[in-house]
Amino acid sequence: MSRFEFKMPKLGESITEAAIITWFKNVGDVIEEDEMFLEVATDKVDSEVPSTVSGVVEQLLYKSNDVIKIGEVIAIIKTNGKTSTPKPKKNVTSSIVERSQKVTAKAPKTIERLNSQSNNTFFSPLIISIAKEQHISFEELARIPVTGKKGRLRKSDVFQYIKDGRPYKFTQSLASQDLKAYRIPQLKFDLGKGKIVEMDRMRKMIADHMVYSKHTSPHVTAYVEADLTEMVNWRNKNKNSFLVKYGEKLTYTPLFLQAVAKSIKDFPMINASVDGDKIIVKENINVGMATALPNGNLIVPVVKNTDHKDLLQLATEVNQLTLKARENKLNSDDIKGGTFTISNVGTFGSLMGTPIINQPEVAILALGIIKKRPEVISTKKGDEIAIRSMMYLSLSFDHRAVDGHLAGSFLRRVADYLERFNNNQNI
Repeated sequence: MSRFEFKMPKLGESITEAAIITWFKNVGDVIEEDEMFLEVATDKVDSEVPSTVSGVVEQLLYKSNDVIKIGEVIAIIKTNGKTSTPKPKKNVTSSIVERSQKVTAKAPKTIERLNSQSNNTFFSPLIISIAKEQHISFEELARIPVTGKKGRLRKSDVFQYIKDGRPYKFTQSLASQDLKAYRIPQLKFDLGKGKIVEMDRMRKMIADHMVYSKHTSPHVTAYVEADLTEMVNWRNKNKNSFLVKYGEKLTYTPLFLQAVAKSIKDFPMINASVDGDKIIVKENINVGMATALPNGNLIVPVVKNTDHKDLLQLATEVNQLTLKARENKLNSDDIKGGTFTISNVGTFGSLMGTPIINQPEVAILALGIIKKRPEVISTKKGDEIAIRSMMYLSLSFDHRAVDGHLAGSFLRRVADYLERFNNNQNI
């Protein structure tokens, strides 16, 4: 008898590790060549791995849920001293697709009751990857009816659940079984009749992103108003000479970006994201600006390192990104890396807005229309009524990471920077 070292096989060109889902054999069991030995998971596929030899299982060096590097010895098999070259096997991905289709075909068409579902807390890398792409929370994953061995959630289960319309998208935690607790009613609305307009791919992505954000982050919105009279007068006075001198339009957006970047430096915790029970405070200040596309959809190009750029640099980049958005020429780098977002709802004539947080950020600022109206101001002569250019600002924030004091202080600071605009600066 000899001892054969069974290694984690290569599962794809870019795959460097895999997690063991389950062993099909125990120590002491007889196993035949080509008989399925274990099931593993990667960030791309779930796969059943056959034995390359016949013999008796002597050792299983790892247990379920362990993550092992490709090529590592994972088991020892006693053999009769003869080993054979593994037979060529069909492509792993196609094999998985075939098995997934078979499982899907057998999957129930209707979703079972909550109490019949898995309470798994471990999901394979493949399942986690699909969940992130589809914006499915771990809590929602735990509700999906399973068909895998030992209650294991499989890829086909997730796709079947999505096909069924994700019926548990907004239901309460499985742990919450209090009969007195509020539960979202499963209502069937009369959607009415009319022209059917299919969502395009981007609209579907926006819809998923917005629903995911509202489902993930407890949204709270704070409001302030700011007197932008000095800023408005300065811009009106200098916008033409700015265009002549630099060849760039001077909109309000770069002025807003300057105030936001300064405020983020004063309150860095607003420039963050949430990862489980950790808050990641970002090193860079990259401010995204919600921009309308020609088809009416919104996209968020990002001004990188906003705090390190002067007014000309900001105006130039804002104009370039806006033009690229209008011409559908934005690339992936233009919309990556945002740490905070602003949305100028005043562009559409809105007085104010309650924006939805751009995940994974923890706050988003909406800037309303700049509107002239009579205001009571304090002068050397006392209180007087004057025509001032006023604007409402609203900040939606994730209450998991940002409390009212931080949000209110940050929002007020942005307004202060706008109100204290230096109207004596030269362009």
